[in-house]
Amino acid sequence: MKKVIIDGEFLCRPLNGIERYAYEITKRLDELSSAHEIAILIPSNTLIIPDYKNIDIIQLKTKIKSHLFWQMATVQFFLLRHKNYTALEYGNVCLPFAPTIVFLHDIYCELFPDDFSSFRDKLVRLYNKYQYRLITRKAERIITVSEFSKNEIVRTFHIPHERIQVIYSSWFHFKTIKPDYSIFSDFPVLEKPFFFSLGTISKRKNIKWILEYAAKHPRDIFAVSGSQLPTTQTEELKDTGRLENIILLGYIDDAKVKALMERCKAFLLPSYYEGFGLTPLEALSCGAPVIVANAASLPEIYGKAARYIDPYNTDLDLDDLLKTPVESPDAILEKYSYDKSARDVYRLIVEYCN
Repeated sequence: MKKVIIDGEFLCRPLNGIERYAYEITKRLDELSSAHEIAILIPSNTLIIPDYKNIDIIQLKTKIKSHLFWQMATVQFFLLRHKNYTALEYGNVCLPFAPTIVFLHDIYCELFPDDFSSFRDKLVRLYNKYQYRLITRKAERIITVSEFSKNEIVRTFHIPHERIQVIYSSWFHFKTIKPDYSIFSDFPVLEKPFFFSLGTISKRKNIKWILEYAAKHPRDIFAVSGSQLPTTQTEELKDTGRLENIILLGYIDDAKVKALMERCKAFLLPSYYEGFGLTPLEALSCGAPVIVANAASLPEIYGKAARYIDPYNTDLDLDDLLKTPVESPDAILEKYSYDKSARDVYRLIVEYCN
């Protein structure tokens, strides 16, 4: 009988984005599965070793020094030696010589070549393009996080709709976070009304929109949080020094993020490409109004609970936009549940293994 083994490399990273999704889904798979039905493969330098009741933990003596080497060599060789296992990969990776169930969150690197300009960026894009093709040709099952992403994958790589299942992300991890209001002591200017934006600072997050709008509206304050990625870096950050109403917070923890979401005038996500776009869900759960780009998956995810902007046009007034009515976010927040998503993943695992 086939068995699924989860690639636990996400436990070696801070729990952001894909790592958080992987952690929360795996925790619930442990509750749904029977003993020894699922395993997880982890390296010796794992940051977190969860106390699973049913999932078998297989810890190798190998350390992760390179995530690429771990996946393409260590995990690959393990599966070649243990042919009864199929890997479950959460992060856009397919193993070329072993059966794999893959989460392909989006195909950004395929669709936006101009966002990758440096030599390193181009290498990252080439590797991701290789993985997209490997996934769409060889993966046993493909999971993505929105109907938008599913349609983009089908259209771009000419594969049947039936090969891809949509399983959404969720905001439920945010329920247990206690806000840390010390952020307002660190940045006293934020005692005034402010717009808040959060995310890895890469080109598709479109901080350019915020900078252009802020230059036109010097009385509005914009707090921008997030770490700059080593790839797809945005040159616009160099211009923030001349804009006194842009407050760059850098990386801040979830407790301070929650405090900012509770008190901001609105949460702003002007991204022109998102496979799902989680942070506005977290903001909605804190009672914040959300303003998102009318682009990619965002209208699908947020429906009539959000206000929308053109990600390429800053000729508007956000205060006026906030006066337009929207629907209650309750139905949206209820729709996106880790419990439901984990049940869908588990159902797919059971169908595949049987």
